[in-house]
Amino acid sequence: MSGHSHWATIKHKKAASDAKKGNIISKMIKQIFIVVREGGPDASSNPSLRLLLQKARQAGVSKDNMDRAIARASGQGTDGIQMEEVVYEAYAPGGTAIMVSCVTDNKNRTTPEVRSIIEKRGGKLANSGSVAWMFKRKGIITVKIADVAEDKLMELALDAGAEDIETGGDFYTVTAAPEDFSKVQAALEKAGIKTESAEISQEAENRIQLDINAARKVVALMQELDDQEDVNNVSTNFEMTAALAAELAKG
Repeated sequence: MSGHSHWATIKHKKAASDAKKGNIISKMIKQIFIVVREGGPDASSNPSLRLLLQKARQAGVSKDNMDRAIARASGQGTDGIQMEEVVYEAYAPGGTAIMVSCVTDNKNRTTPEVRSIIEKRGGKLANSGSVAWMFKRKGIITVKIADVAEDKLMELALDAGAEDIETGGDFYTVTAAPEDFSKVQAALEKAGIKTESAEISQEAENRIQLDINAARKVVALMQELDDQEDVNNVSTNFEMTAALAAELAKG
């Protein structure tokens, strides 16, 4: 898990940029689909959905759009749109493995668009299973360092079943097994600790080192993938160190 907190800082800055560009609304609607599939449509018992609905409202997503996303994920949609989650495996420059999670209503549109981005940036799609074995599903919660003392967060999260807490950049990253994810979220929420993001994603079990040039190429690829409308999350197996994050921040 080392390096995830530095990714959190980079992703947070990018999310702020996306909000200014207006990209965030369509992304949030698809994220709602994912968290409903993972934890159910009842926000009172699904902390991830509560957090996301709050952020969606702040971003200007209408209640009708949120309700439609919840209905589609629950199989109760009446608008005729069928959504599905598709995961692509790929290799990026430097031999980096990446997992690309998408939510789409048209796989025949999404697949060539994702392939085009990957190939244009020097990567290639991989066969199913050739990359996935390097990753494991984990619950990931990020909390701003400025919002809570590390000792307090550690005590609460570990008591609730978290596996690890990492500090880096502007964030703590709390890691939990998928089955303990909601319990950890609920414990932080009960203690009044604000979470910046909470999701279940694919996390690399072992990470590789890249030089700055290869890292720039991989980050550029990941950011372009993230800009694609159907892409919900991109995971990688390269090590994002503090020094590397600082170099990348220089542009």
